[in-house]
Amino acid sequence: MHTDQFDLNLLAVFDAIYQEGSVTKAAQKLGLTQSAMSHSLNRLRAYFDDPLFVKIGPRMEPTSRATSMHAAVADVVSTVRGQILVSSRFEPAKAKRVFTLSMTDMGELVFLPALLARFKKIAPGCSLRTIQVPIEQIEGLLASGEVDLALGSIRAAPDGLYQQRLFLSSFVTIASARNKELGTELSREQFEAMKHVVVSLTGRTSESYDKVLEEQGVARKIAVVTPHFLMVPLLIDRHPDLLATVPRELADVFVEFGAVRMFESPVPVPPFQLSQYWHARFHNDSATIWLRELVKETFEHFPRVVT
Repeated sequence: MHTDQFDLNLLAVFDAIYQEGSVTKAAQKLGLTQSAMSHSLNRLRAYFDDPLFVKIGPRMEPTSRATSMHAAVADVVSTVRGQILVSSRFEPAKAKRVFTLSMTDMGELVFLPALLARFKKIAPGCSLRTIQVPIEQIEGLLASGEVDLALGSIRAAPDGLYQQRLFLSSFVTIASARNKELGTELSREQFEAMKHVVVSLTGRTSESYDKVLEEQGVARKIAVVTPHFLMVPLLIDRHPDLLATVPRELADVFVEFGAVRMFESPVPVPPFQLSQYWHARFHNDSATIWLRELVKETFEHFPRVVT
């Protein structure tokens, strides 16, 4: 193995394939053609005398050799991007890059339409990818560079993350438009007597988005716990005896479709903060700085957004 013959650009290729599990997606992430990416992978295989990635089902899975290399490769790639290239200027009008955002399906409903509109105007060669992961995995994904920003509400953000407030939101309660037993207001007695749909990414009600209700002494009867906000209106429409407490922005969208009615919560619920989060390793990365500034500018006066 002769390091003086090794093209260090291949480390970015290795890291992209490892993260994406696909030669095609890795090529898109790096702004390369698929043939160029395949050629680079063949060079890596020849250099290390190992397949590195093998096709298993729909994904390219790493070999044991690739797995053992990844931490070191990711560290080198991150250092180069976050420190050595920090002074390089990101030019959104010319850039070809995939930005990855971690958010819930509710976040997609709130953030994606406006962000897509801005990307079309300002960064037409760039695209967005979203993933939804458990909160405990977010710090590691941001640290590795697999995720550029996390958008949402993380109550106890890890120390390794920066955060910036975007706007405040509030909770409201929704019920089926077909429930004729409810009047114009929802009483606490009705709230506690009816069964509820609860959203929790982990499936544990102790970690639900609206657990503040239990913290205030409200006794709720839980009918179902789901990790998906967008399942809520369907469940309530099919089962008119259910209630759900959701962020106001989400309720506004559901009400537009006519399937649900919105009520102020019968129990005072404090507003919560929606923020963007990023890792300290990419704090000075020019592309990530541009993305953070774009998100802040777009949503800091929500519900009025810049498009």
